[in-house]
Amino acid sequence: MKALAVVTLAAATLTLSAPAAAQFAKAEDAIKYRQSALFVLGQHFGRLGAMANGKAPFDARLAQENADVVAAMARLPWAGFAPGTDAGAPTRSKPAIWSEQVKFKEHADKLEAESIKLAAAAKTGSLDNLKAAFGPAAQTCKSCHDAYRSKS
Repeated sequence: MKALAVVTLAAATLTLSAPAAAQFAKAEDAIKYRQSALFVLGQHFGRLGAMANGKAPFDARLAQENADVVAAMARLPWAGFAPGTDAGAPTRSKPAIWSEQVKFKEHADKLEAESIKLAAAAKTGSLDNLKAAFGPAAQTCKSCHDAYRSKS
């Protein structure tokens, strides 16, 4: 049943993420959208990190569920970084996002790819495989945050 929910979420993600930019009535809506998507992604990624780093007991089923959510959510936030969404609500996004769109997209694409690998590793039920995939995924997040997210 949970697998069906994940498949449904993934299908909805693919269907809705492409036209999402057209759905925002104002910049504030896009900012809230991307912040919400990144928040949910971060919550599930953090749960995996706790398992990978030994701060929470490893549970293969929970790891797979969280990794599947991360992989689905990793596709969503980018539509919320459309032109003109650099202001309109409080944000920690650096201006470089809009002046370095190609580089920023490379970071987004890398996160999506690493999230897929993370989900595949979680499906094996092996903590060692989860750890091996978690490190590169976490580094992908960090490198994007270092380049495009303000500390305050």
